[in-house]
Amino acid sequence: MAIIETEAVLHEAHRDNHTHRDVNGGWLRPAVFGAMDGLVSNLALMTGVAGGSVSQQTVVLSGLAGLAAGAFSMAAGEYTSVASQRELVEAELDVERRELRRHPKDEEAELAALYQARGVEPALAREVARQLSRDPEQALEIHAREELGIDPGDLPSPTVAAVSSFGSFALGALLPVLPYLLGASSLWPAVLLALLGLFLCGAVVAKVTARTWWYSGLRQLALGGAAAGVTYALGTLFGTAVG
Repeated sequence: MAIIETEAVLHEAHRDNHTHRDVNGGWLRPAVFGAMDGLVSNLALMTGVAGGSVSQQTVVLSGLAGLAAGAFSMAAGEYTSVASQRELVEAELDVERRELRRHPKDEEAELAALYQARGVEPALAREVARQLSRDPEQALEIHAREELGIDPGDLPSPTVAAVSSFGSFALGALLPVLPYLLGASSLWPAVLLALLGLFLCGAVVAKVTARTWWYSGLRQLALGGAAAGVTYALGTLFGTAVG
């Protein structure tokens, strides 16, 4: 008896502690992508301009312009993308809602067939489908999850995606400009701070996705450094040609 009670307690404790992170939210991907894009694109822009042997003021102005233009572009793109995706999902949900209203028995049989395909005994599958189909909204949610792979109550928000993208891009793009705003007179402090930011962003992403932090950090640092090096070389080449 004591063993059974102990197992029940452990099972209950495991159930209470077994939680997952939110992987369907609309903020994580645009925030991460925005920060990375802000760092890499503005660093590359500023190094490319600096490679053309222009004045410090021109480099700073280019960085600020890149920050503003990129942040608004990212926000607009994310809003449009997520809004379009949400509208498509809602249109499919309307189709499923009409089918449930017009052909409830066919939809119930379809749901039972899905459970049977997953190994549930036919009689039990039919009974489960019958009980779940009594509530139209519950039936819609189950059909959406089973057939479309979505949760109608957890659709991504275009506004959240846009705001996350705008803020993270602006924050990332600010790093290469910050040393100049604090009095730096050369490009190297901006490059070093931006590369450090890329490494830290990669490490943070690894914490969220359970990847190795140093590998993810070094990968982002290498990609950002390569982009900056290539644009600096191109800026030097174009500056020499134009000059």
